[in-house]
Amino acid sequence: MVNPCLTPFRKGLRCPDLVIRRPHGMYAEYTGGRTLLRAGNSIDNIGRGPAELHGRRIGPRFMRARQRIPFRGSRRRLTVKRTGRLQFKLAHLGLHWWKWYNAARFELWRVDGRGRRTRRVRVGPKVAYCLRDLRRTRPKIPWSPGSAVYPACDTYAPRKQVTLGTSPGWSDIYPPTYPEQWIDVTGLRGCFAYVHIVDPNNVIYETSEDNNESQVIVRLPYKSGARRLGCKGRDRGRPLYPWEGY
Repeated sequence: MVNPCLTPFRKGLRCPDLVIRRPHGMYAEYTGGRTLLRAGNSIDNIGRGPAELHGRRIGPRFMRARQRIPFRGSRRRLTVKRTGRLQFKLAHLGLHWWKWYNAARFELWRVDGRGRRTRRVRVGPKVAYCLRDLRRTRPKIPWSPGSAVYPACDTYAPRKQVTLGTSPGWSDIYPPTYPEQWIDVTGLRGCFAYVHIVDPNNVIYETSEDNNESQVIVRLPYKSGARRLGCKGRDRGRPLYPWEGY
């Protein structure tokens, strides 16, 4: 199916547009002989419609998820037949949650003397995230609801169907202390791009597929308060509201 949010048909739809802010709150954790470089992230919806996935159970730990896109001026929704997955996964607070599988990816790229990515060297373990309305960060976006529409992810294991979503102008924010919010950087030295990608497999139809990445440049071994230490390259994406630093 052609992405309806990138065709003239989009004029009759309220499509989402997911972006991810720069990795924030970065710090090194030393555990079991390894060095984990932790960072938080924020998945924001800057489109005019919700990023909504409706899941139906297909096994003990997974649901098939279909996107639903509202029509403008109507309560009707377009149900997209291409599918993603929801996963029942152990996460923060020691609980299992129904989360969007392959929602995001952490990557570490070596950069050259001009700050250009040359080779991907590491990938982080975390791929499953909620879609939820945690904080209203861009209230001026059209159709941004004044209160949360999509709550925290469901923790009930026998659930047969679940709906996840992030409304226009709202963000789903994860601090660096949460489980799997890291990349293993053990033994690495030099300049790197620490990259966060939302929807890396382009499961969700949105109005742009070209704004799904952010990055910060880091020098390893990592030193707190001196993140890049002369490494060249451009940080990409907006910093986490309301802080401008790390």
